[in-house]
Amino acid sequence: MPGVGVLTDSCASIPENIIQQLNIQTVAYYIHRGQEVLYDLVTIQRREFLEWLQTARTLPTTASPGPGDYLTSYQNMVSHGAKEIISIHMTSKGSGAYQAALVAQSMAQEEMPDIRIEVIDTRNVSLCQGWMAIESARAALSGASLDEIVAKVKGMIQVTHMIQTADTLKYLYMGGRIGMAQRLVGSLLNIKPLIGMEDGVIVPLGTARSRHQAYQAMADLVEAIVGRGQIKIAYVHAGALDEVAKIKQLMEQRFDVVESFFAELSPALAVHTGPGTAGLCFYPIAS
Repeated sequence: MPGVGVLTDSCASIPENIIQQLNIQTVAYYIHRGQEVLYDLVTIQRREFLEWLQTARTLPTTASPGPGDYLTSYQNMVSHGAKEIISIHMTSKGSGAYQAALVAQSMAQEEMPDIRIEVIDTRNVSLCQGWMAIESARAALSGASLDEIVAKVKGMIQVTHMIQTADTLKYLYMGGRIGMAQRLVGSLLNIKPLIGMEDGVIVPLGTARSRHQAYQAMADLVEAIVGRGQIKIAYVHAGALDEVAKIKQLMEQRFDVVESFFAELSPALAVHTGPGTAGLCFYPIAS
């Protein structure tokens, strides 16, 4: 492990090969399915969970890791050589992870006063959070200091965006994560809602009559945000790889995409988005 260790949550949904390659540490969210407690991407995997979710009559609930979970991870990272840690979490307006990590940070500093831990509220989710962990880990491996990595992440918070669509918003609605997109719930049948996140809260970005039109609208939104400069994109989905492949083709015809990959949402996020969700998490880079 490099001197600066990078930790994030399972909801970042980073592909396993990238996690292993960059030595990113993850902490599992909890999924409560009736009396059963599942550990996100540990005791329940994506395909199995989505197959079950499509037949579920009642949605499971999710819970963020607790301070003890984060403290254990910090301790493990230090035991493997980390001298400093950056701890990167989804929006504090949608999860208690950030607050739990702050408590763990205080506990760790009492126990390990020579270890510095910086806890970050990304004010985002999914692969927006994931991109911040990925770039932090790359910087750490290249020898960047913790201050340099924190500055990089804070800069990314301002420019990293999510856009996604689905056939329904019922999962977000039922899970209580609908945010300012509440008004789209009553949309006419076959209208595809577009949602994003601003300052940590889900917001409506429009509607389209078909998935194809929704993907075209995504491209227009990306251009409005970043222009025609170079960007990095994660094509994010929940059991909809064919759909994000269409998004990829459209985006990479239109933009200078310098890095991209497919990423499937973790079960703890798929609870709220539902099967069939497709979209992208992206940010511009200096050319």
